[in-house]
Amino acid sequence: MALHAVSAKSIDDVYTLPLSEEELPKYRMPVGTSDPRAVYAMIHSELKLDGNSSQNLATFCTTWSDEEVHKLMDENLDKNMIDKDEYPQTAEIESRCVHILADLWNSPSERTTMGCSTTGSSEAAMLGGLALKWRWRQRRQKEGKPADRPNIVAGPVQVCWEKFARYFDVELRQVPLEEGATGLRAHQLREYADENTIGVVAILGVTFTCDYEPVAEIARELDAIQADTGLDIPIHVDAASGGFIAPFVQPDLVWDFRIDRVASVNASGHKYGLSPLGVGWVVWRDAGALPEELIFKVDYLGGNMPTFALNFSRPGGEIIAQYYNFLRLGREGYRKVQQACMDTARYLAGRIADMGPFELLYDGTGALPAVSYTLKDAAQGFTLYDLTEILRVRGWQVPAYPLPPRRQETVIQRVLVRHGIGRDEIALLADDLERSIERLRNGTPSGAERKAFHHS
Repeated sequence: MALHAVSAKSIDDVYTLPLSEEELPKYRMPVGTSDPRAVYAMIHSELKLDGNSSQNLATFCTTWSDEEVHKLMDENLDKNMIDKDEYPQTAEIESRCVHILADLWNSPSERTTMGCSTTGSSEAAMLGGLALKWRWRQRRQKEGKPADRPNIVAGPVQVCWEKFARYFDVELRQVPLEEGATGLRAHQLREYADENTIGVVAILGVTFTCDYEPVAEIARELDAIQADTGLDIPIHVDAASGGFIAPFVQPDLVWDFRIDRVASVNASGHKYGLSPLGVGWVVWRDAGALPEELIFKVDYLGGNMPTFALNFSRPGGEIIAQYYNFLRLGREGYRKVQQACMDTARYLAGRIADMGPFELLYDGTGALPAVSYTLKDAAQGFTLYDLTEILRVRGWQVPAYPLPPRRQETVIQRVLVRHGIGRDEIALLADDLERSIERLRNGTPSGAERKAFHHS
């Protein structure tokens, strides 16, 4: 094409176009249109102000994906997961994922089990809780007993369970942490469970400490409670993270549908399921564990489709990405990825233990690939909140927060090791931790000292 035939606008430098010479609108949509190159460049530049996601060691969520995952999601950007009549193969892939997970979690009927995808493990957990509430209410009504005061028993849970309790009018009986404990302990249940308990939530990967709660022990205690009182209380396992860890690196740990009392399991595909943000899963033990009244039939998209979800329209790309990971990695691939993360977490735990001021709360052994720790005493000359702040100078996001009641006086830090975070990166974090401690012990760094640290 001759140069004179090219629009002058198309060869203008993007930073000389009108949009780049003014502040971007913040409260009102602009009247006219703008060059797409300029819009992209301006938004792209603003987003550089966000942190580096690979250095966000506070999040459980996946921050790295294969190029093929990006391609598949781009190719399926327009597919609405709810429209199963229009996109039957995407629906088929969702069904395959459910059955693969049912098999992974040792469902007694993996080929006929019930389950679905969600936008994340929070929605999946709420669906599991709703099924528990419905089953409990049906049983109470059949027995001619009141069904207006349901409760659910749990230890230190993620906020989604607080939302479930408030949104769906269920009392959350949150069992406080015992001294030295990292989660709910089975012997605590008798004090909290009664005839109005719809279920017990057991956490496979406690958000605060990263340890697993003892699901098998919890089940045995509920068996004993039933023998003594007649109360038959089911378990929902919130395996948001551990559901994609335990089957591969702790295969002998019994926590899933091998336990008869486990009615349902949720997990997050976009955490240690290694898929991009926006996908979770819930699987029920069998069809009887999911009341039919909670399944809606929708016919106005074409066909007559069953749906059970809090959301309606949502993208199908994340589900396709999950299936890609199942095929791409297989059980052995997942084992290698998760074991590498476990090994790196234990390496970090060793480095932290050798630094002196810290007491390990969880050392990366036996549960999630993570480390949590607290200060040995208050005489260190700094707090973990100070440490969190100075680590941000180098871009690290390492949260400091108090444990749940009754251990709220204990402040801890937590580091999560995920796929895409290698040994070298964690070694750099450990080096920065050591330098940060030294600077904090010598006094809170001034702005100049922080700048020097940033370049060290």
